[in-house]
This record gives sequence, structure tokens and C-alpha cells, in this order.
Amino acid sequence: MERELTQEQKYILAKKRVEKISKFYKHLATYVIVNIFLSAIFIVGDMNDGVTFMEAASDYHNYKIWMYWGIGVAFQALNTFGLSLFLNKDWEQKKIQKYMDEQNYRR
Repeated sequence: MERELTQEQKYILAKKRVEKISKFYKHLATYVIVNIFLSAIFIVGDMNDGVTFMEAASDYHNYKIWMYWGIGVAFQALNTFGLSLFLNKDWEQKKIQKYMDEQNYRR
């Protein structure tokens, strides 16, 4: 038997949700700022070793941290927003409409 939540309980749950979302966006901002800084350091370091800018900028090793840390950010996004971030009912309806429009356009 489910019981109805009080206004105070609803407020506490909403506050926790907002705090979780806020932490995610702070983590995302830190991820972008720190990785830009690190990538710049790696590229400049490569250039000091005699590599051209284009070679240094296109070197995979200068961007590995983006990928590995990005996996963590992706998991945090899923934890914060759930799968509904990508596959909610609105998304399904938009895809259905898109495919129906494509079928009508072909005729």
C-alpha cells in the first residue's frame, strides 16, 4: 500500500534531485575546462619537442583523457537523468512521426 507524500517530503526529494543535477553540471564544466587546459599543455609540449602544430593537435594521445574521463561523465549523466534523457516517450513519438513522414514523402 503506497502512502501519499507530504509537502515537506516532496520538497526534500525535489531538493535532492536539484542538488544531483547541479553536481552533474559542475562536474561537466570541470571536465571541459580541465581537459582544454591539459590538451593545450600536451600540444605545446609536443610542439616544444619539434612536432608541428597540426601533428600535435591531431595526436590521439593528447585527447585520451577526454575519452576516459568522458566515460565517467556519461555514467554520471545516466545516473542523474536516467535513460529517459535519451529514450523517453517524447523521443519515441518524434521518431515514429519522422518515419511516418519519410514514408509519406517517398510516395
